[in-house]
Amino acid sequence: MSLAIFVKLLALVAVVAIGYVVGRARWLSPDSKDSDPARTLSYAAFYIFVPALLFRTTARLDLHALPWRILIAFFLPVGVAMIAVYAWQRYWNRKQRLPVTAPAVRAMSAGFGNTVQIGIPMAAALFGEAGLAIHITLVSLHALSLLTLQTTLVELDLARDEVKSSGSGNLWTTLRTTVRNTVNHPVVLAVVAGLLWNFTGWPLPEVVDELLQMLGQAVVPLCLVLIGISLAYYGIRGSARSALIISAVKLLLVPLLVLLFARWGLGLQGIPLAVVVMAAALPVGSNALIFAQRYNALQSEASTAILLSTVAFAVTAPLWLLILAWLG
Repeated sequence: MSLAIFVKLLALVAVVAIGYVVGRARWLSPDSKDSDPARTLSYAAFYIFVPALLFRTTARLDLHALPWRILIAFFLPVGVAMIAVYAWQRYWNRKQRLPVTAPAVRAMSAGFGNTVQIGIPMAAALFGEAGLAIHITLVSLHALSLLTLQTTLVELDLARDEVKSSGSGNLWTTLRTTVRNTVNHPVVLAVVAGLLWNFTGWPLPEVVDELLQMLGQAVVPLCLVLIGISLAYYGIRGSARSALIISAVKLLLVPLLVLLFARWGLGLQGIPLAVVVMAAALPVGSNALIFAQRYNALQSEASTAILLSTVAFAVTAPLWLLILAWLG
């Protein structure tokens, strides 16, 4: 691992530590022991900053220039892995007393990587300009596709639960509720609005672009501080084992699936193969915690998985680089 990536990891952990100190000291809730600033910050991220980032990214995306073969090599196996984790957790959830949203939250943690804070410097340091260009393309669709997928699944579970509780629903009611809640969602609305703007071919007005860029830049530091605060408020008791399993899935299983599909399914080699595998091998991204906060499930587990996988990435990243070098 290069020095630049290692320094970036240290910086990320340091910002999380700052958030932890702030949380332990209760600086954001000095007058109330019962308040939850982590939830307030996550709502700010989910309703303001993340939608701004997604709208700007989608509106500016050059859809005609996308390398679809490379994108399929990454997103298809990652999506399949997330759906598999979701299905496994739905089955397992029948035996546990966990929120109905827990399967989608765990699937989000198992598949959503830190493609920006760690991924961009990693791609630049390891693969140069050519590799960075591929990685940036993956970043442009990462939150857009994976957040939308998990939002659909979690809203489907909520709709099923609502119908089951009322005792008067049917398949059509479930589907109608799922579609309504999925579309009427800050993340999906931002994506749909961005795509509609993209299709017009109009450039974003300069003042709007500047505003969206400013809001979007707040996502990274806000999410890192949020991880630390969440660790302080929720702790890691009872979540370390499951977070360790999620970290193993994210750091080992997901990149293995991408490697197998990209190399022997689509025939990718060289820099494109290395970029998609290392992008899949990134630690759990901070959006997993925002997602957990949004649906009020497994916040401690998500924040612990982010921290554990980020630290473990210092060991697993060289392992994947050795495998890629061996494959030539």
